[in-house]
Amino acid sequence: MIDVYTWPTPNGHKVHIMLNECGLEHEIHGVDIQKGEQFEPDFLAISPNNRIPAIIDNDGPDGRPYSLFESGAILIYLADKTGKFLSKDAEQRYTTLQWLMFQMGNVGPMFGQAHHFRSYAADNVEYAVERYTNEAGRLYRIMNKRLGERTYLAGDDYSIADIATYPWSLNPQRRGQDLEELPNVARWLDAISIRPAVEKAMKVLADRRRDLTKGIDEETRRIMFGDKQFARR
Repeated sequence: MIDVYTWPTPNGHKVHIMLNECGLEHEIHGVDIQKGEQFEPDFLAISPNNRIPAIIDNDGPDGRPYSLFESGAILIYLADKTGKFLSKDAEQRYTTLQWLMFQMGNVGPMFGQAHHFRSYAADNVEYAVERYTNEAGRLYRIMNKRLGERTYLAGDDYSIADIATYPWSLNPQRRGQDLEELPNVARWLDAISIRPAVEKAMKVLADRRRDLTKGIDEETRRIMFGDKQFARR
């Protein structure tokens, strides 16, 4: 059994998808990041960066419980545990890991900043909006070019690179991008969205998340983006 500490965000959905794709028995524990539950001591004990998701695999290495944080590391761990979605062939494995790192180091941070300054920031910062909207467009175009050459990001087979990138790539209009100008990305999103495991995963905790694009109260802003987020612990 794998205990999953998570919330319905792109990073959370990466792990929800992987667990369902692999058919691994797991139990979901909601960590409401809009209420500050990510700062609770019990959660910090397994995720010192106070970010979801984190897991405890009760049948970890040598049969002992093992905890992990950081979504990319969790995907690699689960791929190695199950032998799925990460090739054992050296060249293909590293191709997959390159595109996984592209998501971890570029797509996630830059798309997140674009979304933040376009939708969540208390003040309109024109420079930040322009910078991150442009960077999001650049990254989408890289993906669109790659997906015009290959079926999936790492080649002809669906992999953890796709699992990691898919939840972040949805709704490009939120980052100022037009999906009609990204036909290969659109084809790829459609193909992944109809996978049964993905459909199931994207519903995890969906009824509990509030849509902050419709407005953020001051306490939630302090928790997610203000002094409570940056308090010493």
